[in-house]
Amino acid sequence: MQLTDLTAVQLLDGYRKGEFSPVEATGQALERARRIQPEVNAFVRLTEEDALARARQSQERWRRGEPAGLLDGVPVTVKDILLLRGHPTLRGSRTISEQGEWDEDAPSVARLREHGAVFLGKTTTPEFGWKGVTDSPLSGITRNPHDHSRTAGGSSGGSAAAVALGAGPLSLGTDGGGSIRIPAAFCGIFGLKPTYGRVPLYPASAFGTLSHAGPMTRDAADAALLLDVIGAPDPRDWSGLPPAPGSFTEALRGGVHGLRVAYSPTLGGQVAVRPAVAAAVRRTVALLADLGAYVEETDPDFSDPVEAFHTLWFSGAARVTERFSPRKRQLLDPGLREICVRGARYSALDYLAAVDVRMDLGRRMGRFHERYDLLVTPTLPLTAFEAGVEVPRGSAHHRWTGWTPFTYPFNLTQQPAATVPVGTDAEGLPVGMQLVAARHRDDLVLRAAHALYEAGVVPAPAVAAVRAPGA
Repeated sequence: MQLTDLTAVQLLDGYRKGEFSPVEATGQALERARRIQPEVNAFVRLTEEDALARARQSQERWRRGEPAGLLDGVPVTVKDILLLRGHPTLRGSRTISEQGEWDEDAPSVARLREHGAVFLGKTTTPEFGWKGVTDSPLSGITRNPHDHSRTAGGSSGGSAAAVALGAGPLSLGTDGGGSIRIPAAFCGIFGLKPTYGRVPLYPASAFGTLSHAGPMTRDAADAALLLDVIGAPDPRDWSGLPPAPGSFTEALRGGVHGLRVAYSPTLGGQVAVRPAVAAAVRRTVALLADLGAYVEETDPDFSDPVEAFHTLWFSGAARVTERFSPRKRQLLDPGLREICVRGARYSALDYLAAVDVRMDLGRRMGRFHERYDLLVTPTLPLTAFEAGVEVPRGSAHHRWTGWTPFTYPFNLTQQPAATVPVGTDAEGLPVGMQLVAARHRDDLVLRAAHALYEAGVVPAPAVAAVRAPGA
């Protein structure tokens, strides 16, 4: 049996029944990670010795019938933006030294440790997570599991590629403008940006309250289980939410019957969507109606907030590098250097004007969700393009935000938003569909996505179709 083909829920069921062990699952996941690394480049580093030690401890707990928590023995990867105790967190940058004690876990990592998860390693990110593709001067280019000439997306590209190819069923990603949803859509997996504050963050992101942490998984059931673990409060994040009112896993039940779904194929004509993407999303929207949802094609009432997003995003990047020496700045990704220069020119009044746009957008979406439980859009208007570039060849846009207009608005509003794989284009590249709910209604996003998986209208987990190189 290939344990790398199983979800976290399936692994836990096997441990419970004694069909296989955490040591076996971890060994196979590590072997898969080593095999895919030369061609896909999903990892900054593997933590093999620590992983096997934790797997042996988990195996003994399962033998005694005393698992430590909800994810005891499940292999997990962590984006190299989040702290993992005992290992450097370099954030894709040559400006950070590996030297140091590295003696803290990020809140989500700490919760996973408490629940017995096995850490396989740190996954790749563009420098400081600044863009929607994954390449950096430190670790090079991360490639798409479906076509190694294409990008895996970003900024959580290493996590998406690892999950898609079976190097652990769960990964922790971060999302400041689409950085979970973009690579999840490009790689054909499930990704959830929870409501802001549902997953505590520490250290605080320089990008402020745009940045979320969340699950990247094979399906919605795994994401709900992971969110049950990492969604607990942490005193280091003053902006974090109190405990969720119930289990996200239990909230999966109920289907979509009676839900009011707004389908916006182009955000009111603002986005040019490729025909193959539009067709795959439209087919899945029709299936939501077949499952009992009330579907209406309509658009939320807002224009593209990209300039406000740029003001907040570029200012955050400038803050990250504010005290860098000229020599240190030369080590940065050239694109990051560009946006830092622009971000440093904004005034406090510019920033507050962007906040005003954000507040108005939040008001508009709050009123929209009085009428609709869910908003459905394509996750992206295109499928994965050439690896190693910020924008597709021939694009009229200079920055990554030009090709991902469906994602960053919902970082501005802090709403939960997920991507589910709903098909492929003529080249076999995955298409994602985005589900968005009102703030604090992560349960509805997960429930609708799970209904699609349960009905078999979402493709099987990507690892079952995309074999690791040499497999």
